[in-house]
Amino acid sequence: MRSLLGTSSIDIHAAQCKNCTKWRVIDTQEAFEEIRCKAFEEPFHCSLKANCSCDDPTDIEYDSSRTWVIDKPNLPKTPQGFRRSLVLRKDYSKLDPYYISPTGKRLRTRNEIAAYLKDHPECKGIAHTDFDFSSPKIMQDTIPENVEQKDSVSANKKAKIAKDDI
Repeated sequence: MRSLLGTSSIDIHAAQCKNCTKWRVIDTQEAFEEIRCKAFEEPFHCSLKANCSCDDPTDIEYDSSRTWVIDKPNLPKTPQGFRRSLVLRKDYSKLDPYYISPTGKRLRTRNEIAAYLKDHPECKGIAHTDFDFSSPKIMQDTIPENVEQKDSVSANKKAKIAKDDI
């Protein structure tokens, strides 16, 4: 399963059919999380999407027209009332996961989640361990060529130092 990136966050969710390997756009983040959390027990296939079969053309092509990321399978669904947000760093090195609380507060760590849950008893039945801060893998072959990445920056600095030493 992969998610696609816009400028700073996920703008399209997609899943790959286990049978035909075509990519299918998933309409909502909630539907995507439902598929992702069951990836091993119930792999996605085209017929799980309404009015869709493996005979239909792919919904979206895997290419470099946008940056693709792959989420880990079987991550837990985001607890009810919260929203998981992924923000792409400017150098495309990583996506930073955040959770948006029902009150709109942005939570960045398990400690912040635990403190929020303690201060909001209406969130009973939800534990800080219900939140996963795994970062999806950015597919390197889809990063725009004009993006200067950290690794290339440090390699350039090393090359410059070596050249200056000569």
